[in-house]
Amino acid sequence: MVAAVTEHEDAATDPREMVLHNARLKAAAVSRLHPTALVLGADTTVALGDRALNKPADLAESRAMLRSLSGLEHTVHTGVCLLCPTLGLDEAHDVTAWVKFKTLTEDDITRYQALVNTLDKAGAYGIQEGKEIIIESFQAPISTIMGLPVEFVKARLAALGLLERLSS
Repeated sequence: MVAAVTEHEDAATDPREMVLHNARLKAAAVSRLHPTALVLGADTTVALGDRALNKPADLAESRAMLRSLSGLEHTVHTGVCLLCPTLGLDEAHDVTAWVKFKTLTEDDITRYQALVNTLDKAGAYGIQEGKEIIIESFQAPISTIMGLPVEFVKARLAALGLLERLSS
């Protein structure tokens, strides 16, 4: 379910705090509608140093973001919030991974923008499409960079004894 919330996207905010806040905001909105359900909220941003690179407003900003990432390593932060009031579950985690970009030419950026909707992606890129154009290397698992760290969530649910209950 998509949460009807306004995300906090101030680039001056610590990227970790921003994704944790937004993941909790999303989970809480859905939890209010489904108070007995186990709700997972998630939010992802790209961070170059301490600066968040959220979704670009236009293609010029997208190009500027891709240029700023060119040849550098950066961090992808995903905030994950698990809420279930009936179980007393309320926790949030920042799951991170690093990505290193190739050195990009203007032609690389143009080609990438033609292939991927960069306006719908934090940092103006998605690793699931066209990564051969822009990505040199990255920290596995790829799901963390895509925006929902499946392996982390599965491990948390197992540690909480909920994985078996959800599987049955």
